[in-house]
Parts: sequence; structure tokens; C-alpha cells
Amino acid sequence: MSDRPLLPDRPSRLRLTGFAALQAVSIVPLVVLFALWVVGGVLMIVWVGALLLAVAIPSTRWLANGHRRMAASVLGQTLPAPYVPLKGRPVLNRLRAVATDPMTWRDLGWMLVAMTLGFVVSLIVVALLLGVVTFWIWYYAVGPLMRLRAAADRWLLSPGVTERLERRVEQLTETRADAVDHSAAELRRLERDLHDGAQARLVALSLSLGMADEMFDRDPDGARRLVTDARETTDTALADLRSVVRGIHPPVLADRGLVGAVQALALDMAVPVRIDVSLEGRLSAPVESAVYFAVAECLANVGKHSGAENAWIRVEHADGVLRVEVGDDGRGGADPTSGTGMTGIMRRLRTFDGTMMVLSPVGGPTIVTLEVPCVLSSPRTTPSSAPASPSSSKATDSPSPQPSPTPQT
Repeated sequence: MSDRPLLPDRPSRLRLTGFAALQAVSIVPLVVLFALWVVGGVLMIVWVGALLLAVAIPSTRWLANGHRRMAASVLGQTLPAPYVPLKGRPVLNRLRAVATDPMTWRDLGWMLVAMTLGFVVSLIVVALLLGVVTFWIWYYAVGPLMRLRAAADRWLLSPGVTERLERRVEQLTETRADAVDHSAAELRRLERDLHDGAQARLVALSLSLGMADEMFDRDPDGARRLVTDARETTDTALADLRSVVRGIHPPVLADRGLVGAVQALALDMAVPVRIDVSLEGRLSAPVESAVYFAVAECLANVGKHSGAENAWIRVEHADGVLRVEVGDDGRGGADPTSGTGMTGIMRRLRTFDGTMMVLSPVGGPTIVTLEVPCVLSSPRTTPSSAPASPSSSKATDSPSPQPSPTPQT
């Protein structure tokens, strides 16, 4: 059985015939693009071919994506475009990525099949409908013929098992490196916090107690003052230690779970925050921690940069995916690549195959959507909606936040 999710509806016979007509007409651009491929490949030795391929490759991918959508509709399955991402890469790296991407060569093989067998199948479907005496043949044959054509497109335009495993190994290698780097950075931060905070205060405490011990006989009042100062230093050192512990794993997260921890974060916000929760049960501790710190970073950005009057958090779990949306009605224009905070969120979530998408047009609103595949355990009922700050009643009078688009994985 295929692991691709099923789409809700199958197209009608007339729509299938419409697909066949589009596929038959596409023979013209297919022939032109194939000629550009051949001529561009031959002329690569004089660099003229690079210009032809720069036109042929994106055009081929655009045409192939159209056939993927038609095949997905016919088969009732999703067929995403599995190309290596090129955004943000230098020109030479883009050329190397395109040349080494197996889907580039699969597209070329698909063009050969689409110009021969695929064209014949699509043409037969259209001819059977146009022929009056063959209408009854079209009625029964259009479905099997178009499924045959769609199955060929799926086989050629989808990555094989080897390609999927290679892509997965590359992804796991990257996320493992990110996890190791993040762990090393966290250890350095803890060492710095302990050295500059609690350790320094404990050293001062030891010196104060030593001086007080020497002064008890000749200056009791001065010794008492030193002991009082040492007591205050002890309180400050304990506060520093608690801060370090909260940075490792907040106690509220262990006690109350993600929902309670997010509500505690919202209570500390000066901006009214509305929380809508649809979550039953607990997540695993690593996922809870990653999502908690991601939400904390998003709320920190709301407080520091957005200039918002209201904010909201939505938490839900459906179809094995935890989805968290953090939004505000501020000035917008947030750039996730301009700082280390949002980049750190993306790297932390990638460890769990999670994604983050930022929608922040100038003028607002800003919507950050986090998605992490995970399962729930220890089912329990949580509040479906709760105000999270003393002034959250103001948030209910504000316009409803816009729904966020589905993030791209």
C-alpha cells in the first residue's frame, strides 16, 4: 500500500479527458524543450549551452510540475516536487546541485516517455470521446488509460527508494550536526553563566565569611554586617542557579506540560496574549522543550520588535503533527534570517523533522507557524481556550487573527 496520503475526490471522466487533451497539446513544448536540452548539452563545451540549459531546466521543471498535479489528481495521491532546493545558493553551487540532482535526469527520461507512449495514450482518450461510435469505449476506457498514464508519470517524476534514502541520510546528517552544535553551544552557555554568575558570587561569599570570622573578636558589629552581606549574596547566587536551571529545562514545563508552560510565558508578557489550545495528553520531553523555547523566542521578539497591541498563540495536534501558531498585530516586516534567534529555532526544530514558516508583511500581522511530527501520551483534557495575561480581555475585542498559510516542508 502506498504511503502517500489520499486526496478526497477523484476527477470525473470529462475532467480526465481534459487532462488528456492538455497532455496531448504539451507535446509541442516537450519537443522544443528536449531540443534545447540536446543542443545545450552539446554546446556546453563553449559555454553557449549553459544559456540554453538555463532556460530549458526551469521550463522543464515547471511543465513536469503541471503533469505531477494532473497525475496526483488522477491517482488520488499527493506527488510533491522533490527537487533539491536552490534558494540562497551561489550560481556555481546551483549549477552543481542541478547537475547532481537525480530528479533532473528523471525529468529528462520522463520527457522521452511523455513524447512517445504518454502522447499516444492521451491522444487515444481524446479520439475515443470525439468519435461518435466509440463513445461507449471511451466511457469505460478513459479511467484505466488515464491511470496508466498517471502511473507512468508518478514512477518517473517521483524519487525512487534509493533517492529517498539518500535524501533522508543527508537530512539526518545535517540535523545531527545541528544537534551537536546546539549541544556544544548550550554547554558553553551554561559554563559561562555558572562562571560569571553563581561561581563569582560564591567566591565573594567565601571571602565575606572569612573576613567576618577574623573580625568577630575585634569588631563584632562589622562582622555582623559582613554576615548580612553574605546572606544577601547567598540569595543572589541561588537566584542565578535557578536561572541556569530554568535555561536547561524549566520546572513549569516538567510540572504542567507545554500548555501550562506556554501560559506561564504569556503571563510575563506586557502585551495581552490570547491562547487557544486543542491538545490532549503530553508530548515527549525533548519535543516539549524544543517547542517551548521556540515559543519563548517568538514571544520575546513580539515584546522587543513588533510594537504589537495584541498577540495570540494557537496549539493543536492533529494527524500526528503538533502545530503551534504565534502571531501579533504589530508592524510586521520580520526577517527570520536577520538574527540568530529565529535561525536557532529552525535548527532546533529540524532535529525533530519540524518546520517553521514566517509570514510577516510590512504593516503586519506577523504569524510564525511551527510544525513538529510527534505523538501524544498520557491523554488528558486541557482547556480549549484560556486568556493568558491579566489584560487578555482586551485581546478578545480585537479583530480575529488571520489564518496562517500551510508551511512548506
